[in-house]
Amino acid sequence: MIPVFIGTTLLIFLMVYSLPGDPVKAMFGSKAADPATVAKLRHDYGLDKPLIQQYWDYISGLFQGDFGQSFTGRPVADLMADAFPVTIRLALFAFAIELVVGIGLGVLTGLRRGKFLDQVVLIFTLIVVSIPVFVLGNLAQFVIGVKWKLVTPTVRDSQDLSQLILPAVVLALLSLAYVTRLTRTTVAENLRADYIRTAVAKGLPRRRVVGVHLMRNSLIPVVTFLGTDLGMLMGGAIVTEGIFNVPGVGNTLYQAVITSEGPTVVGVVTVLVLVYLVSSLVVDLLYAVLDPRIRYA
Repeated sequence: MIPVFIGTTLLIFLMVYSLPGDPVKAMFGSKAADPATVAKLRHDYGLDKPLIQQYWDYISGLFQGDFGQSFTGRPVADLMADAFPVTIRLALFAFAIELVVGIGLGVLTGLRRGKFLDQVVLIFTLIVVSIPVFVLGNLAQFVIGVKWKLVTPTVRDSQDLSQLILPAVVLALLSLAYVTRLTRTTVAENLRADYIRTAVAKGLPRRRVVGVHLMRNSLIPVVTFLGTDLGMLMGGAIVTEGIFNVPGVGNTLYQAVITSEGPTVVGVVTVLVLVYLVSSLVVDLLYAVLDPRIRYA
């Protein structure tokens, strides 16, 4: 995890700070900037140093809990402290939806492969995968929020979970479709395996055959996808948060990119990298729980 973290953050840092344009001059907008003031600001933010030196200063401060300072003068850690809890609530809400609904539909269709329910779910997931998120989000916002008035079309209070239902469903739909298809495939394949036929021949109850023997082996690839998808949900919430006006990481990152706020962009992406790494570690540990043949020395 350590070399992956260092390598990833180095690439992100180099790409962000190698973009054309001067972020200090961008702070003045269309006004003419005094060269002495620009030089002083570049020195204060360390932008007059070589990129490698800037990265070393950033990493050194990162291990001390310092994510740097935005060009507005506010610490990046404070910006993330306001934005990340909102995105975490949204991502966990969406993750719960895809976990329960996706695995549930996948198991049902896998056990009834070729039946009417299987065909309906396959068509539904194919449609969901084919529609871009921004189209799906705007359509859901107009039909469910504006036309039918079942939920609020935009988020006014991010603390109210009821207002996060619609953006969470939109955020979860694409991953839900993949989870459903992946679960269906693995369940249908393992249903024909020798160990399942042996369990049935021994007279074990169907609930135990499906719940213990079939599910534990079928969920290994699904857990792999779900583990990395949690980070994808947090990083992929930019479009969804923009449509539903959610004041989370997506909006913060978007505004930082527009205004060339390098410290904010690097800080947010660094945390997302940590989420990916921790999720991957948890997935590796869950393998041993699901498959007793896997042991870690």
